[in-house]
Amino acid sequence: MPIHIKIIVSIITLVVGAVFLYFEILHGQMSVGLVGAGLAVFMVISMWLFREPGRRS
Repeated sequence: MPIHIKIIVSIITLVVGAVFLYFEILHGQMSVGLVGAGLAVFMVISMWLFREPGRRS
């Protein structure tokens, strides 16, 4: 995946995780919000850490 696509997907994922955390705290479910935000951070880290499978030359 090209770097600029990874950056865009990373930003969108982190924004959605932050919005999810905000709304869960707003409704009194902080633990659920922290799990969701942690999952968003984990997804971004794993996307940058592990390469896509593909052809080897």
